[in-house]
Amino acid sequence: MTAALAGCDARPVIVGGGVAGLAAALFLAPRPVVLITRAPLGADGSSPLAQGGMAASVGDDDDADLHLADTLAAGDGLCDPIMARRILTAAPDAITELARIGTRFDRDAAGRLALGLEAAHSRRRIVHADGDATGRELVRALAAAVRACPSVTVVEGVEARRLVMAQGAVAGLLVAGDGGGTVLRTAQVALATGGVGALFAHTTNPDSAFGLGLALAARAGAALMDLEFVQFHPTALAGTARPLSLVSEAVRGEGATLITADGTRFLAQVPGAELAPRDVVARAVWAELSAGRTVFLDARSALGQGFARRFPAIAGLCASAGIDPATQPIPIRPAAHYHMGGIAVDGEGRSTVAGLWACGEVASTGLHGANRLASNSLVEGVVCGRWVAESIAGTRATPPARRLPAEMPPPPDPAAARAIVSRHLGVLRDGDGLKAAITALAPLARSGGADADPALVGLMMAVSALGRQESRGAHTRTDCPQTAHHARRSRLTLDDAWSLAEGFAAPPAARVRSQ
Repeated sequence: MTAALAGCDARPVIVGGGVAGLAAALFLAPRPVVLITRAPLGADGSSPLAQGGMAASVGDDDDADLHLADTLAAGDGLCDPIMARRILTAAPDAITELARIGTRFDRDAAGRLALGLEAAHSRRRIVHADGDATGRELVRALAAAVRACPSVTVVEGVEARRLVMAQGAVAGLLVAGDGGGTVLRTAQVALATGGVGALFAHTTNPDSAFGLGLALAARAGAALMDLEFVQFHPTALAGTARPLSLVSEAVRGEGATLITADGTRFLAQVPGAELAPRDVVARAVWAELSAGRTVFLDARSALGQGFARRFPAIAGLCASAGIDPATQPIPIRPAAHYHMGGIAVDGEGRSTVAGLWACGEVASTGLHGANRLASNSLVEGVVCGRWVAESIAGTRATPPARRLPAEMPPPPDPAAARAIVSRHLGVLRDGDGLKAAITALAPLARSGGADADPALVGLMMAVSALGRQESRGAHTRTDCPQTAHHARRSRLTLDDAWSLAEGFAAPPAARVRSQ
């Protein structure tokens, strides 16, 4: 590892090899940058698993205003309209740029982008690749461009463990690999580390997605936002695999329905039916499962023998589970899929800590609000990756002349935190359960052991969820079923979380500052 990092000091460092991290590294060219990943490019992370596609107003009947309206409606009052408009307006150009670097998007017979429909979209605006393998194709194209870019140094098999701080600003990054650990001297770090799904027993995310970037940022003093909002995808392929395989929302966009074992279509009377917002569908599926009924996604009439042609990857996943979706309904269940919360960032991707940026799922830009609109995340990763690159390139920064000491924590293990988070921060929550989660997670977070970082993330999520005494979007409190009249985003630091974890003498809402 030491040899791989030789000469990397004083350069900006990007942590994460998904779509957002790759885009940020590529768009920094020709400025030298270091991209570190825990696995070979394309072999880990949530990006390669993304099936649905990229939402962009590229159709003749569409525009950014319509896309924004759908996004704000799904976000249930918590989107930042200014940031959302900026990102969505930039989405068509992002598609053009990705095609320019070699992304093979699906097209119709006339050569135009083929557009799919997903839940809560009022238009067909989902640009996809290889049917249902958009994330994999994006990572392939971006990784190839990054590897061919002489200004990017890719260091694989390396994990970030701590941000090293000096006088309140980033001064380095403590990393670990097979050859041990070292501190990279840098005054500019961009986190693109993904989400928190690995903190849940049932998830579509890989085991590396336990919130590493959130822990790094929180321990450095950064503010985090909206941590209580976790989107549960309603149609993961039910089974014992980890992660669970996703059955894309695009399947419902093509007409598939949700049924119980006796054929009852239980969403027929819900506004939007199967294409209602994800939180609505996830709660409906959860209610059926909680009542002891098995739930299936039925594509037999809508797609039949055409299923494998339209969704080859999903067909393969079903075949591995012994299911033929052309002739059999697919057993499904909700699973933790996407985190709307993250590191608080401004319009350039800057956090509240000098020298620290974030993009992709780990960042909270204000685009997603309380409930992400389907296929907005890949677009956000590319667009905001570019903005982070431009911000870093336009910022002068000098790292310290010497390496600062830093204590190496053990490799993180989310297993202990997972049991607690899964029990108390699932599709439905309540105050007593959230307090129990905080009580159980706090000592783990303080332990300094392998449990500490995952438990810290879970603790801050629970604190934020306890402070939000309402039900909104993906956050449903059975003891607070009403939606508050005024929508307010939650903002939390690690000090806030520790204060609440020490006792519940003060009202929870006082501990989670509103913005």
